[in-house]
Amino acid sequence: MPASDDLYPPVQYGWMWMLLAIGILLLIGLAFWMLFLLTRPKRSITLHGAPVYTPPTADVLTQLRGEYLTGIQRIEDAYRSRTMNPKQANLELSRLVREFVNEYSGLEAPVLALDDLVARGVDPALIDAIRRHYYPSIFQRGPAIDPVYGAEAARRVVNTWH
Repeated sequence: MPASDDLYPPVQYGWMWMLLAIGILLLIGLAFWMLFLLTRPKRSITLHGAPVYTPPTADVLTQLRGEYLTGIQRIEDAYRSRTMNPKQANLELSRLVREFVNEYSGLEAPVLALDDLVARGVDPALIDAIRRHYYPSIFQRGPAIDPVYGAEAARRVVNTWH
């Protein structure tokens, strides 16, 4: 069987296929662009030459002292109004003073025992308040020490802590 000498042109794609291929390539490019934008680390916007406000240290410390002195007064008022018994009041005063020391200086006072605080050489006012007012009221049997004296010791710690 002899071969035919007629040439057949290759089948041509329709123009719709070409538009579909371009559309798919554009969608893939858009997806990569969105992925790039969404995974970049965010940078903060800073204006060059604009001053950044940082509150003065004295103001922050004054505010911190004020908050804790208010807490001490609240505990003392609760004791005087008989909504809190002496043992609870001394326990709350101890907790509050230790939190103040922790927040003010970073010392882990809320979780340290009295011996640990002595070993670290903390301010004698804190040691005295814990030793004379809080520990006897919290851990010893018998009547608790008057929390009014514990509140005065707590104020002394807050006002004189360095």
